[in-house]
Amino acid sequence: MEHEFVERPGGRMACQRSGQGKTTSPRLTLAVLATGVAAFSMLQSLVTPALPVMQRDLHTIPSTVTWVFTALLLSGSVATPLLGRIGDMVGKERTLLISLVALAAGCLLAALAPNIGVLIAARVLQGLGGAVFPLSFGIIRDEFPTERVPSVVGIVSAVIAASGGLGIVLAGPIVDALGWRWLFWIPLIIVTIAAVIVRRYVPVSPNRVPGRIDWLAAALLSGWLIALLLPLSMGRSWGWASVPTIALFAAAVVLMAAWMTVELRSRNPLIDMRMMRIPAVWTTNLVALLFGAAMFAVYAFVPQFMQIPTVAGFGFGFSVTQAGLLMVPMLVTMAVAGSLSGPIAPRFSVKAQVIWGSFLSLVASLLFAEFHNAPWQVGLATAIFGLGLGLAYASMTSLIVQNVPREQTGAATGMNTNIRTIGGSIGTAVASSIITGHLQPSGLPAEAGFTDTFILLSAFSAVAVLLALAIPTARRIRLAAPDPLLETGQVDE
Repeated sequence: MEHEFVERPGGRMACQRSGQGKTTSPRLTLAVLATGVAAFSMLQSLVTPALPVMQRDLHTIPSTVTWVFTALLLSGSVATPLLGRIGDMVGKERTLLISLVALAAGCLLAALAPNIGVLIAARVLQGLGGAVFPLSFGIIRDEFPTERVPSVVGIVSAVIAASGGLGIVLAGPIVDALGWRWLFWIPLIIVTIAAVIVRRYVPVSPNRVPGRIDWLAAALLSGWLIALLLPLSMGRSWGWASVPTIALFAAAVVLMAAWMTVELRSRNPLIDMRMMRIPAVWTTNLVALLFGAAMFAVYAFVPQFMQIPTVAGFGFGFSVTQAGLLMVPMLVTMAVAGSLSGPIAPRFSVKAQVIWGSFLSLVASLLFAEFHNAPWQVGLATAIFGLGLGLAYASMTSLIVQNVPREQTGAATGMNTNIRTIGGSIGTAVASSIITGHLQPSGLPAEAGFTDTFILLSAFSAVAVLLALAIPTARRIRLAAPDPLLETGQVDE
């Protein structure tokens, strides 16, 4: 299998792969990958502001409508590493197409859902779209010249992070103008177009790893993720000391230990635990865990803070749409920082970007905790947070891609994405517990709950700075069978 990049008029590079029947440009490939990851990332946050509307329209209760968010989280946590591994084996573009089709089907079912049960089932189906993250990063590594991989990874990572925030911004206007069902009709149109372009233009994967799926490992992985995320999502309503919560946390520990044992002994591991022990990989994953906690907490509770009625003594009494608009500065700085992450890497290393991104997150959390009496103060804090998030997210993905074997790219980036999701579940669960633990007699949240939450996020960010400093510095070595990325010096000491 051969492919080459050829010059087109105007300096455009086109990838031509012999024997595949497809000719495409890297720019088109990047555009369709960015579209797919943006659609799924928006679906993660798009429904959150609209949950009360869905609850009223479908005649359900708060604890049940919460599953509209939780179901996608749980399904995606299982599907992401599994389909990432399958893509490494049978072809990334083929698996990406399947993932997009499942995502489109889930959007269609959700848009037509007659009751809450069907809507939750639709969100489970949408969770299969989580595989677009690892598959996209794997395709980037296969299809782009080695020197361009860091910058392209940075762009796509910025799209992922910014799209999650964009979902919050767009939710209010869409619901006000068209109704909540259009939160699924619009992504359906976008994903369908992306699937058609993938089928027509994205080249067949040139790199595949032979083997089979270890279904026992997949079952154990699914088991411990569900056992962990379920009580994190429902612990507040069940009670953190209740029997179901404690039993599920205990089951998560046991199942995780069993999963790690099976993976270490497997000839075809779903996640290569030896790869996960690479210093640059495990330190980066821990930073991702903490950033996930901070990001989802900011997405969930900063808009809520802005919607608190002024009679509570704080907050601005904003509508959903107004609160979303105040998140725009964060989206702008996030997109800019993520897009610049790759181009500045030769002078400002990806490790340095993770360090500075973590530090900026620390500054933003402290600012919000201490200064939140005016909208411009909140806007400034979220803009600084977006800058740190854009730098860190793009560079963390680059670190993972650069430090694992090519055939493990899908599984490694899939697990990194999962770790961010797990961090997000932890962050939102803990933040929700703190905020609901500080209620005024009127039933409105107290200011202390938000202040304590952002002090906690500051602590998360401080730990992330220390972990980022511990990421090994790359050095140049020679390998008997060099990987193009490893040959550039992206190898841990």
